[in-house]
Amino acid sequence: MAEGVRCRIAPAPTGYLHVGNARAALYNWLFARHHGGTFVLRIEDTDRKRSTEEAVGIVMESLRWLGLDWDEGPEVEGPYGPYRQSDRMDLYRTATERLLSDGRAYFCYCTPQELEDRRRAALQRGETPGYDGRCRNLSEEQRRSREAAGHPRAVRFAMPGIDITVHDLIRGEAHFPANDLRDFVILRSDGTPTYLLAAAVDDVEMRMTHVIRGEDLLPSTPRQLQLIEALGTPEPPLYGHLPLIVGPNGQPLSKRHGAVAVEGFRKQGYLPEALVNYLALLGWSYDAKTTFFSREELIEKFDLSRVSHNPAAFDPQKLEWMNGHYLREAEDSRLAELLIAELLHDGVAADPITVAAAVPLVKERMRTVIEGASMLRFLFAEEVNPDQKAAKMLGPDRQELLREAASRLEAVEEWRTGEIERVLRRLQQDSGLSAKQAFQPIRAAVTGTLVSPPLFESLELLGRDRTLGRIRAAAGL
Repeated sequence: MAEGVRCRIAPAPTGYLHVGNARAALYNWLFARHHGGTFVLRIEDTDRKRSTEEAVGIVMESLRWLGLDWDEGPEVEGPYGPYRQSDRMDLYRTATERLLSDGRAYFCYCTPQELEDRRRAALQRGETPGYDGRCRNLSEEQRRSREAAGHPRAVRFAMPGIDITVHDLIRGEAHFPANDLRDFVILRSDGTPTYLLAAAVDDVEMRMTHVIRGEDLLPSTPRQLQLIEALGTPEPPLYGHLPLIVGPNGQPLSKRHGAVAVEGFRKQGYLPEALVNYLALLGWSYDAKTTFFSREELIEKFDLSRVSHNPAAFDPQKLEWMNGHYLREAEDSRLAELLIAELLHDGVAADPITVAAAVPLVKERMRTVIEGASMLRFLFAEEVNPDQKAAKMLGPDRQELLREAASRLEAVEEWRTGEIERVLRRLQQDSGLSAKQAFQPIRAAVTGTLVSPPLFESLELLGRDRTLGRIRAAAGL
């Protein structure tokens, strides 16, 4: 197995890359890398109405940002391409013709309205809804009659009518009764393949050995196994179904829980290594104590036997905490580049030298790049507008303190952190105030917020003139 593992991620390009698909991609990538195998990216873009070129680009860029490089796929290619389903239509038609010829599939002339009427009738009778197979038993004369009348026709796969057991690498044996496995459409009346057919054909043609995907696709597995068998493949891929990712309310993760796309977390200022580490732990663990893994450690230790059967709860606060850890571990030069890019994106003309000097002051305090950038905006603003909390620190009862602070700071000869701190701590002692009472009004006046880099270092970076100007303005001078 170690020499021949082939697994894939096959997203539908209809929007951003959901964290559920990102986790599936990560687990497939780790499994392939752990076994020295091949990781394939396949674009399932047969839904012409919803698939877009923009979404294809977003999916690939999100995977690249996460560091999940593919060995075969778009822009890389390989021996089993093309890797976009829209370029593989002839394969699906050929497979369908073979299944029809072998008697494993048949034409279905039922209209959507007829199918819906039967579904409702079955529910009213207390029966499990599903296709009743009526077109499977049409006589040749009945078929010719429908063809002559111009009935649109789809192609259905003929299930064997037996119970099927799926041997799942993660969940063990899953049993499916025959009554739940009705005949299903593999080619729509417009000639496009359904997911069930296209995925089965591609997994066969691309020599997939393992299919690792979300448990929401488990019900499709017995159908795809039957398709693969009918296509003449002696050894189907092995399947493993990952637990669902749920929100705090236990429901499947969706936009109502906040950001759910990789691109969203990227824009919010998360580091890719933090998101990869967090996604790896959404349903998998190495032991009860290890939280942080390098990419190399994840590759070495990843094993499907340690994947949980239970839903994994997405905790934004834990991800934020984990991101803070990786920010603190990052090189200052890398953080400076990220902070400058974020400030420029917000229209702030950030001076690279000042940002680089400020990085050591904010890296211990920020949990995202956006949070760090917000702490530095005051350094590049002509004037600050205090937020609601800061404004409460700048009432009339604080003006005398601010006037005195301006007066004493004006006398500082060498504008350095140590001298600034000495002067302001003496002011605190003379005023009989706590550090918070003495320094928060100054912080509010200078930065416009109560959350900022350390005060004394901030004043040195801001410079004498701008510091004094802001304090005097807040003091009403």
